[in-house]
Amino acid sequence: MFAAEIFMHRFLLSSAVRTFNPEEADWFYTPVYTTCDLTPSGLPLPFKSPRMMRSAIQLIATNWPYWNRSEGADHFFVTPHDFGACFHYQEEKAIGRGILPLLQRATLVQTFGQKNHVCLKDGSITIPPFAPPQKMQTHLIPPDTPRSIFVYFRGLFYDTGNDPEGGYYARGARASVWENFKNNPLFDISTDHPPTYYEDMQRSVFCLCPLGWAPWSPRLVEAVVFGCIPVIIADDIVLPFADAIPWEDIGVFVAEEDVPRLDSILTSIPTDVILRKQRLLANPSMKQAMLFPQPAQPGDAFHQILNGLARKLPHGDNVFLKPGERILNWTAGPPGDLKPW
Repeated sequence: MFAAEIFMHRFLLSSAVRTFNPEEADWFYTPVYTTCDLTPSGLPLPFKSPRMMRSAIQLIATNWPYWNRSEGADHFFVTPHDFGACFHYQEEKAIGRGILPLLQRATLVQTFGQKNHVCLKDGSITIPPFAPPQKMQTHLIPPDTPRSIFVYFRGLFYDTGNDPEGGYYARGARASVWENFKNNPLFDISTDHPPTYYEDMQRSVFCLCPLGWAPWSPRLVEAVVFGCIPVIIADDIVLPFADAIPWEDIGVFVAEEDVPRLDSILTSIPTDVILRKQRLLANPSMKQAMLFPQPAQPGDAFHQILNGLARKLPHGDNVFLKPGERILNWTAGPPGDLKPW
C-alpha cells in the first residue's frame, strides 16, 4: 500500500509529459524510495527516511541549479507514509519530528491527509494508497449479486504490539466499534482476513473505513472499487482527488465520537439515498481514479496527480528567490492540458 512512489516513478519514465531538457520543465521529480527501508519481516519501516531525504536533496542541490534557485518550490516528492513528511506511523512520534525543514517549499504527493496537521502539508496533492488492480480484478463477482451483508469490516481493533494499553490506536474508534457491535447481527466484523475478503465487500452495503494509526486505510480504495458504501470514521480527513470523486455523495461520514451510534446512524439512511450512492459508485470513473494500473489508463490515479500538478501552475512570481533569476517558460491550459515538463 506504500508502493505509489515506485509506480509513479515507472509511469513518469515513459510518460509523454516528461522532458529531458530541464529548461522546459514546470516541475522536477526526485524519486526517493523511503518505504523500501524494511523490517526483517518485510514491513515498511521508514524511520530513517529523513536521513535519506536530506541525502537526496543534498545531491540535487549540489549537482543541479534548479533546487537552489527556489528552495525546491518547483519540485515534488511522493511520500506515501502514514504521516507524510514526518515519516512515522505513530502520530505523537511523527509530530515530534516535525516537517523536515528542507521540504517546506516543495510539493508533497502524500497519501490522504488530515486538516491542520503538522506532518501533512497544506497545498500538497492527496492521493490514495496503492492497491493491486490486477489482483482485485480476479476477485470480481457478478454485479447482480445481492448485497446481503449490512455492515462489513475486517482488521485490527487493538494494536497491542504498539499500543499495549489499548488507549491510543485509532484514537479508540476501532475499539469502540468492537465493544459496541461485536454481537450486533447487522455487523459482520472480525479480525480475520478470509480468502473471500474482496468477495465479501462486494456482498456488503456498508464497509467501515476507520482510521488506524493514520487517518486513512486501504479499505477506502477497496470499498470504492467494489461498490461498497464507505463509512469514513476519521475526523478532519483530507480525501484524494476531490474534484474527480464526490466523497460526500458516495460515502457516509461518522465522527469518531459518534461511533457508539453507528447502528442507528446507518439504519436511519433512507433506501433511496443508499441506492443513489450505489449508482454513483458503479460509475467506472470513480474506480479508475483510485487505482494505479499497469500500464496507465486515462483518468487513473497517475493522471489525477498530473491534473493536480497542472492546477498548481503557475508557481508564482515568488518561486525564484535569487534577484534577477528568470522564470521558466510555461503554458497553463485547462486541467489536464499539460505540455512536457
